[in-house]
Amino acid sequence: MHLLRCVLCLCLLLAAPATARADGDQAGEFDYYVLAVSWSPNWCLREGDDRDAPECAPGAGRGWTLHGLWPQYETGWPSDCRTTASDPSRAMTRAMTDIMGSSGLAWHQWRKHGRCSGLSAADYFAASRRAYESVTRPEILRKLDRDVTLPAAVVEEAFLRENPDWDADMLTITCRDRQIQEARLCLTRDLEPRRCGADVLRDCTLQDALLTPLR
Repeated sequence: MHLLRCVLCLCLLLAAPATARADGDQAGEFDYYVLAVSWSPNWCLREGDDRDAPECAPGAGRGWTLHGLWPQYETGWPSDCRTTASDPSRAMTRAMTDIMGSSGLAWHQWRKHGRCSGLSAADYFAASRRAYESVTRPEILRKLDRDVTLPAAVVEEAFLRENPDWDADMLTITCRDRQIQEARLCLTRDLEPRRCGADVLRDCTLQDALLTPLR
């Protein structure tokens, strides 16, 4: 009987964290941001072409586009945050298409990350734009005229060369399907560059990552 009671207690303890997280994390409680910018031509190759995404049309000329501004803990990140802030209007998400590619992405980023920022939708999008515009994106990558394969470290070096105030531990380059996917810069809550947490600072180590030219 004593053993059975112990087993039941253990089961209750294991179940407790899932119950505690049912309401999600607290909006506004996080340590820093991750600014994610995606190489649009590679995203088009992986996903966008199949969706007939307008930003993938010939002549679109999109390079590094804003994926999102993500609240982050020193380890992990908040999710499913409840907020009293109103959701953005269609006009508000549509206004982000010049740097994000689609209003749908802007809405998705608000729902998944913006609600955790503790900001209003307008302030979250304004912060996202400000963070994106603070980054000097390597012009040399826009001059590609054909597909190339290169070490992911070369892309990181290009960003660091154009943004000399950054250190290597403030930035990480990610890959997906053997392609350059994103550059992710870590920022303070005041949008100043800072060191990334250990779970973010995991650079792609590919020596032959694909980078496709602008459409």
